[in-house]
Amino acid sequence: MFAQLVTPVGGSLALSFGVAMLPVLAVLLLLGILRRPAWQAALAGLLVGLVVAVAVWQLPLALALNAVANGAVFAVWPIMWTVVAALLLYNIAVESGYFDALRRWLIGNVPNDRRVVLVVVGFCFGALLEGVAGFGTPVAITSAMLIMVGMRPLDALVYVLMFDTAPVAFGALGIPVTVLGTVTGLPAAQLGMMIGRQLPLIALILPFYVIAVYGGWRSVRALWPMLLVAGGSFAFAQFFSSNYLDYSLTDVFASMASLIITLLFLRVWAPPHDAEFAIRDDALAQAAGRTNSMARPITPWKGWLPWMVVTLVVIVWTSAKVATIAQAKINWPGLDKAIAITLYHGKPYDAVWVFQPLGTGTAILCACAITALLVRLSPAALWRCVGQTVRQTWIAIITVMLVMGLAYLMNYAGMAYSLGAGVAATGHLFVFLSPFLGWIAVMLSGSDSSGNALFGNLQVVAARQLNLNPVLFAAANSSGGVMGKMISPQNITTGVSVVGMAGQEGAVFARTFIHSFILTAILSVLIVAQQYVLPWMIPALPVVH
Repeated sequence: MFAQLVTPVGGSLALSFGVAMLPVLAVLLLLGILRRPAWQAALAGLLVGLVVAVAVWQLPLALALNAVANGAVFAVWPIMWTVVAALLLYNIAVESGYFDALRRWLIGNVPNDRRVVLVVVGFCFGALLEGVAGFGTPVAITSAMLIMVGMRPLDALVYVLMFDTAPVAFGALGIPVTVLGTVTGLPAAQLGMMIGRQLPLIALILPFYVIAVYGGWRSVRALWPMLLVAGGSFAFAQFFSSNYLDYSLTDVFASMASLIITLLFLRVWAPPHDAEFAIRDDALAQAAGRTNSMARPITPWKGWLPWMVVTLVVIVWTSAKVATIAQAKINWPGLDKAIAITLYHGKPYDAVWVFQPLGTGTAILCACAITALLVRLSPAALWRCVGQTVRQTWIAIITVMLVMGLAYLMNYAGMAYSLGAGVAATGHLFVFLSPFLGWIAVMLSGSDSSGNALFGNLQVVAARQLNLNPVLFAAANSSGGVMGKMISPQNITTGVSVVGMAGQEGAVFARTFIHSFILTAILSVLIVAQQYVLPWMIPALPVVH
């Protein structure tokens, strides 16, 4: 059994931390500074990671290649299978005219203001998609919707990525919280409560922050009542659901509450007209005169049909635990329990690929079939949708395979644990830096669940060594991770593949990076306050008799 090295560079944790960062820095350099396509940045990071893992961390080449293969397969199923199915649903909505009907509904039922549409679609509706599907699908679908009302593709993608943060920790029906509870041994219910006492603050300020970036402070002054209603209703529902109902339904409940309350509020309130942010005339004209490929009129409210179908199907699918039917746990040959995690006292590192043929992606595919029947899509039109989905996603699939291959390589080689140990060794500065561990993990993997699996237990171990509250810092890993979602190559690549910006991932990354860092720093301040000033906010663990 290969024992991971924690300080392979001269026995120095600081030097080892710096060398372990090289693959990450390679991705950041190519993506953020050289503005290369995400697949090139991911490939460069993977190549650097292989050299460092084998030459410095002394991981045998066979184990290194096995780790990369394990990550690549996980990228295909379940991650990209879910994304492909969701984008097929989007293409069915476009082909049938129901996506355009939704645009006409939005234009006819919200004020003529792109800022208002940005909040309703990017924040409220995007959170619903995150709660149901996750894995970057909200970014692709909502950015396409915003482009249809006249936003520039780059702007639409950047602001949707910024919004796809607050709901992520409870995304895909609470899977990240469940994973966090499993790896830390802490009750998932208490972890859900704690996350539900951190992210609502971010949810409350997020509409104000994004609108300030998009339209300046004059836009905040003009829209503050709606921003307060949208952010406040989501924050309250997120807190209430995670603390008093069921964390697995938190995102669905909070997003639906925010969407409905915000739309009702807009019935009685509208911002002053601002020509600079009015929906463009060409978008209005298209909404008034465009016909769908099926050549029959569609009532605008029916534009919600595909999204209502997928929400109901996924909720019922999950509640009935359909995903566990025919589930297979495959111990990865040559990798499972072949590595000892030194930081965890030599614990064997599991390498188990859980194959769920009836997972969330299949549930969404079922929703696609139901939607196609309901909208009476012809077989030829459905086949066009399949072809369009393949064209949109094949580069994204390759990119995510490379990114997940790098993430798994860093995990199994021990490089990720050297990074975690380096942050944990900062003493009480760890209190502030803790969310940044999750931030790095999710930036690499694109998944809050994967970030929790990687660093969740490390956060708990470090917290106990420093006499800090383990529940708080396990939750901080998940809450911090969601801020890394907006700079994850996985998310960005999925978005650009749909909005016609393939190869421009670097431009998106450069726009979102600073905001990702700022929001993580804001969360870090909250974590410090909860540890030292507001400890009553931390839920107590159940007493074991």
